[in-house]
Amino acid sequence: MTKKRVQLVFPKHLVDKPIVWQLGQKFKVVTNIRRANIDAECGWIDLEVEGEADEIEKGLQWLAETGVEVNPIEKQVVE
Repeated sequence: MTKKRVQLVFPKHLVDKPIVWQLGQKFKVVTNIRRANIDAECGWIDLEVEGEADEIEKGLQWLAETGVEVNPIEKQVVE
């Protein structure tokens, strides 16, 4: 099992969609929201994703294709 932390940035048209839930349903990954800030205009989530490396990558690719900006988190801000 692999863990990866990413920051997801949501544009206005995706803020009210259950994207993180869909990620866990479509791919064999476990999600853990570490920090988040969402309002009516935009939002971001620091997300920890755990699973097989290839499944994580498929999920992150799906997020990007959906319109979510996916940025790697280099520093572990919250432990």
